[in-house]
Amino acid sequence: MTTAKLKIGLISFAHGHAFSYVNSLSKMPEAEIAGIADEVKSRVEGVVQQLGTVYYADYRDLLRTDIDAVIICSENVHHAQLTIDAAQAGKHVLVEKPLGLSVEEMERMVAACEENGVQLMTAFPCRYLTAVVQAKEAVDRGEIGDIIAIRGTNRGSFPGGWFVDPALSGGGALLDHTVHVMDLMNWFIGSRVSEVFAHAATMFQEGAAVDDTGMIHVKFENGAFGTIDTSWSRPKSFPTWGDVTMEIVGTRGHIAVDAFAQSNEWYSNEAGKGVYSFWGDNMDEGLVKGFVQALLQGTPVPVSGVDGLRSSEVALAGYRSVQTGQPVKLL
Repeated sequence: MTTAKLKIGLISFAHGHAFSYVNSLSKMPEAEIAGIADEVKSRVEGVVQQLGTVYYADYRDLLRTDIDAVIICSENVHHAQLTIDAAQAGKHVLVEKPLGLSVEEMERMVAACEENGVQLMTAFPCRYLTAVVQAKEAVDRGEIGDIIAIRGTNRGSFPGGWFVDPALSGGGALLDHTVHVMDLMNWFIGSRVSEVFAHAATMFQEGAAVDDTGMIHVKFENGAFGTIDTSWSRPKSFPTWGDVTMEIVGTRGHIAVDAFAQSNEWYSNEAGKGVYSFWGDNMDEGLVKGFVQALLQGTPVPVSGVDGLRSSEVALAGYRSVQTGQPVKLL
């Protein structure tokens, strides 16, 4: 692409990350927010006025404009259709995780983008955290030898809203909080998951329609293995939404990653609880910048649709394992 500025539209602000992406794009002179589409006007009215951009009640009207790309932050159930429609309109796509709710629909998303000559990127911003980047560089340099195992966590708070409506989200904590760390494991190990065994339950929110607790165990084709605590186990009073940690064990060493450790703790009677004052990396800014720069330079996006498929298929296999009580083979 030879244009000096990338024109981007946003489709749906159902997922709160959309607001962070807008803030990041607003700081980038090489990007222009050319329109926002959301069927719930009240959800985006303030952002539209602040940016002075165009509002569309129907995302298809936005796709008919001359924008170059879209960022999709809808409820999970709509990711596939919105991505395919955008691809057929000739727009590049950055879509919130999880990429889709079945392997078949994710394959259709990837194929639609390939057939229409546009790029598909999955929103995995944890790849842009310094602790993660430095650990990956150390692994690539061979400092801990070959990876034998990774133990990860992504323990968050109960999100409420559409996240806990299976008709819109497609699942609970096992889906929502497997994919981030699973993507990091895939990225670090460089081998496909061959087998999945999982447990999921509802333990913290009585009567919830989805699981809020999960543990997923994976074996990789190259012999490595991993586990992830994928729970919404943090209480409302916890200072932040959750964590992303990894213990990476190699044949010659060990690396511990605490992705959100770049913070100060402060306590206020007015706030009523402890608060993390985060001073570290803006991972969403890194994600959006990676997307924009790749499109402007005509290079592959840094986190592909296939990357999104590979992490999501593990979470979906996890639910099959929960149902049967048995490991599920992927390869």
